[in-house]
Amino acid sequence: MSAPASPLAASLAVAPLVVAVDGPAGSGKSSVCRESARRLRFGYLDTGAAYRALTWFAIERGCDLDDAATIVALLPTFIAEYRISQSPDERWVRVGETDVSEHIRDTAISGEVWRVSRVPEARAALTALFRSTMAETAAAGIIAEGRDITTVVATDAPVRILMTADEAVRIARRAGEKAGEAASAVAESVSARDARDAKVTNFTEAADGVTVLDTTRLDFEQSVEEFLRIVASAPGSHQTTAPSLAAAPSALSDTTTRRSHDD
Repeated sequence: MSAPASPLAASLAVAPLVVAVDGPAGSGKSSVCRESARRLRFGYLDTGAAYRALTWFAIERGCDLDDAATIVALLPTFIAEYRISQSPDERWVRVGETDVSEHIRDTAISGEVWRVSRVPEARAALTALFRSTMAETAAAGIIAEGRDITTVVATDAPVRILMTADEAVRIARRAGEKAGEAASAVAESVSARDARDAKVTNFTEAADGVTVLDTTRLDFEQSVEEFLRIVASAPGSHQTTAPSLAAAPSALSDTTTRRSHDD
């Protein structure tokens, strides 16, 4: 008979706690998830960045975004070269040697992402990438946020949250982040993006087992505390080796933390 596993081996065998977060633009996903990951000492995965980076990559290569075959042909090279920080304290995305962190946040890129995300092969390839990234994280847990994380990518995650807010509030938040752009352009971008993406995935209604977090009337700190409460109350959250989840809402935050609801 083999010897029983040691406590250390058993602890190492515990899978990371995955927190999957879905929702529309301006709901607070990125900022709340990033700060929550910081307080829990979890990894943070922005899945939307991969779609944005793939869109940037295709445009840089002079590809026709309406030609699905061309997008599919780019996938092996893109996935091999794509890198993103999983630290909530860092914000970088790279494709090969190029730092595309700022480029992929341009409104122009935001308006074209849907052309790439509608390609089934692209969604399948990136979904596989996200799943492997979450499974291989070195942290006790990882918070992954994106448009279809709760319904497609991580349907079996112990914690699944749909973050939402009234459209007017979401548009106001985005306008505040895009100070150099006309408010009307930002509003049109948010509404159009939601409408286009809704044709590909449902990110406005909670699937079975998904907890809704409406941030319409919550400020940043209230949103973070409610998010952490949901994580702490989820079955299996006590198995993580992260600092006490029960104490997370009162954990000290970084004084330099952004107070916006960007995503």
